[in-house]
Amino acid sequence: MTFQPESMDPEEVQSRVNEAIENNDVVLFMKGNRLMPQCGYSAKALELISQYVDEFETVDVLPALPHYRAALDDKSGWETIPQTFVDGEFIGGSDILEELDTRGELEATLTGEN
Repeated sequence: MTFQPESMDPEEVQSRVNEAIENNDVVLFMKGNRLMPQCGYSAKALELISQYVDEFETVDVLPALPHYRAALDDKSGWETIPQTFVDGEFIGGSDILEELDTRGELEATLTGEN
């Protein structure tokens, strides 16, 4: 797989991040996509979310990784990928999702059922 030069500017990436967070109940910013996660952490986050939610948005950050890192850091204060947002609120990366799952809280966090 070859990576193309970054074709999105920082403003376009910021706009995509904002729209994805605002327009989706659950969104996972990840390296790769559902069919081909490109890192173990992204694969783990995808697996954890998929246990409880059938329909959620994924955004591949690799086409403009530095811009996505900056845009997401503005939203979450978190610089690593993957990042999960539920109802516009930052939840965390795969480690946080795994911790919530271990405590039996992930399904309620993802579905809004408390």
